[in-house]
Parts: sequence; C-alpha cells; structure tokens
Amino acid sequence: MAPSAPRTRAAAALRMKQIAIDNKERTIRRLRAQLATERRGLAATKKELEGTQVALEASHKVIAGLTEIGLSMSKKIEKMKVKKQQVRANHVECHQKFQARIHEAEDSMQAQHLIIEALVDEKDSLLQTIHGLQEANNAPAPFDGEWEEEPEEEPEEEEIEDIRLGEGEIDDE
Repeated sequence: MAPSAPRTRAAAALRMKQIAIDNKERTIRRLRAQLATERRGLAATKKELEGTQVALEASHKVIAGLTEIGLSMSKKIEKMKVKKQQVRANHVECHQKFQARIHEAEDSMQAQHLIIEALVDEKDSLLQTIHGLQEANNAPAPFDGEWEEEPEEEPEEEEIEDIRLGEGEIDDE
C-alpha cells in the first residue's frame, strides 16, 4: 500500500520542522558556546583592566608623592639659597670690617712710624745740643753714641747626681 500523500506531506513537514528545530538548537548551542567564550574573554579583559586600574592608581599615588617630595625639595633649595645669600652678605660685611681694621692698623702704624721718626730726629737734635754744650764747657762726653750691650748670662744648669740604690733610697719598681 502506498503511503498517502497527505500523511507523507505531514511527515515531511514534520521532518522539515524537526530539521529546522535541530538547526536552531545547533545554532543556539554554537551561539551559547560563542557567548561563553566571549564572556571568558570579557572576564579576562575585565581582570586586566582591574589590574591596570590598580597599577594606574598606584602610579598616581607615586606621582603625587614624588610631586610632594619635589615641592619640599624646592622649598628647601629656596631656603638654602636664602641662607647662602645671607652667608655671602655676612662674609662681605666681615671682609669689609676686616679691611677697615687693616686700613686703621696701617694708618696707625704709619702714624707711629712718623712719631718714631720725629722722636729720632728730636733725639739727634738733643744729642747735638748736649754735645755742643759739653764742648762749650769742655766736659767729657758721657756717651759717644755707641752703646755697649752686656752679654746675657745663661743660667747654669745644676747637674743631677746619680744616686745608686742601696744608699737610703727606696725603689718602688
């Protein structure tokens, strides 16, 4: 007996529908597998991004710390520059004071030298006057301009006698 056409058609339609459903199921499975792969990829990318975010935050903290250190160093450098200028100014001031003292000492020495020269000239004048008076009175010259220096006596060192042991001495050794 030959199958009936409507039944065959219905079976064929059912078969076609079953094939379509199977194809859709395979597509769904394939799409689910792709979705799972994409999700795993996204999870890995998310972890990488989180790691990058943590590294970026740490980097920002380091940069902020270095910036703070840099600002602190800049302030210290400025303070050191100010101190250096103060030291330099103090040095210049001290140098000027010492130069003034040196000039004063030189002026004082020149004045003393002039006074000494004047005293020597006055001494020579007095000696000539004394000499002139002595010649006028026919008196002997008490000094002739040359001074005799007395030899310095060197103190004699007392010799220390060696005293042998056994002569009343106590040896602590």
